[in-house]
Amino acid sequence: MTFTTIEFAVFMAVTFVIYYLTPGKFQWIILLIANGYFYYQTGWKSALFLLAVVLVSYACGILIEKTGQKRYAVVAAVILFVLLLCVMRMPFASIIMPLGLSFYTLQCIGYCIEVHRQTVPAEKNLLKYALYISFFPHVLQGPFADYKELKDQLLSPHRFDYDMALRGCYRIAFGLMKKLVIADRIGYVVDQVYETGEGYYGVTVLFVMVLYAIQLYTDFSGYMDMAVGSALLLGIKIRENFNVPYGSRSMSEFWRRWHISLGLWFKNYVFYPVQRTKLCDKIRKTMKKKKNRYGMNVFPTAISLTAVWTLIGLWHGFDWNYLCYDWFCGLIIISAELLKPVYDKVNQSAPKIFASRWMDMLRVLRTFLLVSFSFLFFRPDTMKVTMRMMRNLFTQPYVYQAAEFIYWHVYDLFLITVPLLILGVVDGMKYKGIDVYERFHRFPAVLRYAVYVGGILLIYIAKGDMSSGGFAYYVF
Repeated sequence: MTFTTIEFAVFMAVTFVIYYLTPGKFQWIILLIANGYFYYQTGWKSALFLLAVVLVSYACGILIEKTGQKRYAVVAAVILFVLLLCVMRMPFASIIMPLGLSFYTLQCIGYCIEVHRQTVPAEKNLLKYALYISFFPHVLQGPFADYKELKDQLLSPHRFDYDMALRGCYRIAFGLMKKLVIADRIGYVVDQVYETGEGYYGVTVLFVMVLYAIQLYTDFSGYMDMAVGSALLLGIKIRENFNVPYGSRSMSEFWRRWHISLGLWFKNYVFYPVQRTKLCDKIRKTMKKKKNRYGMNVFPTAISLTAVWTLIGLWHGFDWNYLCYDWFCGLIIISAELLKPVYDKVNQSAPKIFASRWMDMLRVLRTFLLVSFSFLFFRPDTMKVTMRMMRNLFTQPYVYQAAEFIYWHVYDLFLITVPLLILGVVDGMKYKGIDVYERFHRFPAVLRYAVYVGGILLIYIAKGDMSSGGFAYYVF
């Protein structure tokens, strides 16, 4: 049962009605039952596995608290969950393949670390803890949520809020358009090319590369829109996971806007701890003695970023494609850190040029093309296909082949034109800090309902039929 199915719509409607008809102090129990039913639909083996993980992490939290926050207890818990994640990535574990494993496992690790840091007390009520881990909007693909920020919302009584519910419906509809129309339709165009990479060159590869960047964004952010919208219908606010990432002017800014909750998780639980290691402290002391402020800051940061990007690559999967993808992103970000003094001098040499709006637009374009290129590591199934597509990209342009390729896919490209324009306008307003929902609801009621009807018809007419395969990030 995915967010794009009729089954989920019925499930959400029934949950919504029962939830608000139930007395406030019992609403969390209704939500827990809904979580269990939702995840059970992924398979009974997956449901049992999630239950086992909840039991183990619950026990670990209590054990860490009882040992007085001793380091060995939390280290043992982290190692346990990392080993679990590694084992379940092995081929023999494919008979279970629990959806969302990589996401809820990291939430368990984060919870145990926060108990160790004494920022949250260990939850003594097993059912309330299970409610946090299994919350259905985020259990399969995130966003990652801290226990301390979500606990009160999950357990507090909620009264129906018309404005919040309407915002939730808007987000769900917008997410459906992104996924069913844009992402799925683009899938028809790019999948065959990425299968082998054979026979496609120059402009065609560039075109497909850019299309896939749009597909992945609309697929993943479409899921997040539906997750946020579903939570809003229940009076609960969860983290935003995207903030117009393709408006970024650098790769580091892109990763602050893309998969935001994952970046925050690795920042809190990997980057800062590595910064505090003896190695980084020794480097800072050595550089301080040499009065080298540049080395004091940059070298420990480079070490921490290397650890972060290596672990993110392994989190994506034990595959060279994923590891090379994250190393590529990390290399660009680390290089930018190392060369920052050079960039600053260049920018200061001609501030009117380098601080201009046109230069920012060029930076945005450069970053988008770099990100799109990086997905040549991420999307193909093997490094062989990746290398073939990269080689073919830089051969002759083959403009006629590209025109022919577009001609054969003109129907799907035509159907995504209007949705892409809508997405561009909405993201543009969001980039400028405009509340799109609030601005839209200044329109007359007749116009608003005409837009609602038009949007539903657009999704129904232009949608693809690839959603049965789930979302792109389900593989993680």
